[in-house]
Amino acid sequence: MIPSRALVLLAIVPLGLAVATLVDRTLLLPMLAADAGIALWAAIDALLARRPLVTVKRHAPAVLSIGRPNLITLEIRSLSRRKLSIEVADDLFDHAESDDLPVKLELPPRERATARYHVRPTRRGAHTIGDHHVRYLSPFGLWIRQVTVPAETPVKVYPDVQAVRAFELMARQDRDPSALRASRKRGGESEFERLREYRRGDEFRSIDWKATARQKKIISREYQLESNQNLLFLLDAGRLMTAQTQGLSLFDHALNASLMLSHVAARGGDRVGLLAFADGIKSYAPPVSGAGAAKHVLSAGYDLYPELVETNYGAAFQHVGLRVRKRSLIVLFTQVVDDVAASELLRLMRGVMPRHLPLMVLLRDVEIDALVEGGDADPYTRGAAAELSSFRDRLVRDLKNQGALVLDVAPGQLTGQLINRYLEIKARHLL
Repeated sequence: MIPSRALVLLAIVPLGLAVATLVDRTLLLPMLAADAGIALWAAIDALLARRPLVTVKRHAPAVLSIGRPNLITLEIRSLSRRKLSIEVADDLFDHAESDDLPVKLELPPRERATARYHVRPTRRGAHTIGDHHVRYLSPFGLWIRQVTVPAETPVKVYPDVQAVRAFELMARQDRDPSALRASRKRGGESEFERLREYRRGDEFRSIDWKATARQKKIISREYQLESNQNLLFLLDAGRLMTAQTQGLSLFDHALNASLMLSHVAARGGDRVGLLAFADGIKSYAPPVSGAGAAKHVLSAGYDLYPELVETNYGAAFQHVGLRVRKRSLIVLFTQVVDDVAASELLRLMRGVMPRHLPLMVLLRDVEIDALVEGGDADPYTRGAAAELSSFRDRLVRDLKNQGALVLDVAPGQLTGQLINRYLEIKARHLL
């Protein structure tokens, strides 16, 4: 029981009388009577509020997406004969937050109501959402009754599966996400797939004029890209990938993009796999094809976290050389800030070509970019930021001169730009 504001205000009455007794001793008995009356009233109110009057049942998805607001639904039932003003809060797991708690609602007598809130997890893994904590006023309003309703809801936090579901829904509706439209059929054509209605951005040479005349609307030919090719993600899980941006580590941004691209690639008939490494190999899932390919990648990276150790690029590329025989698109997600790592990467990239096609994804530090563009920092800090930016530009230039493909991108723009680059590689038959 928690004293309400009404009880605190009532307690001021005997307190005022106690001060007045210093001047007039005849007020002693009224003060004691007021104390006894308020105490008796509060005791009766507490007894009436002793029985819990609310039940709560939680409905939560078994799988939550990291970094996304995931909907949780509460079914609340009143056992009271009076109207209740209720606040409900849940025990969230570590590395989870919600701006919607506590949930507040008015519950009519003996009625049910549904409350909703969103939880945003920031760490993958198996977790549990715990007990409900419900507050409402006692019958006379002197106490705030707090009831703990035991509950345990196990959930698993995965990489961004919501984006994959959204893509799949749009694909079923024959709509391409805007991030993919620009590069969907850029470059050469392979094999005719179907006719469809013209969309903005289609090349004029793809228009089928005979079908257009028959349908009396513009019809385009759509070509399918070559399939059954290998795509292998190399995820750096070293110390530089622990850096946080937009509430997620760079490793999580890379894993989310890998999951989305693996779904796109598997849907197009390609084989996808994943290799995660830090100071050694942490996980390896060889490339597979089919409907379960994205889950294959998800299972390999579901419980991986970046570590505060130096990255061993040599171990990762040696593993690729021994295990991956078929020519593959090697997508390496990493962060480089010194000349030693840059020199090693240049050497390893030269070694992996021309057997494989490497695509290096360098994740930009948006805070450093902001300083270079004119942040509110002192000249020395801005000079250091400009030097780091110049180093990255030089590294990108050297990698391109070696024949490697490079994607230098901010983490928030990674998924869309990576998918577009993959589709561009496919359309230009580079793999």
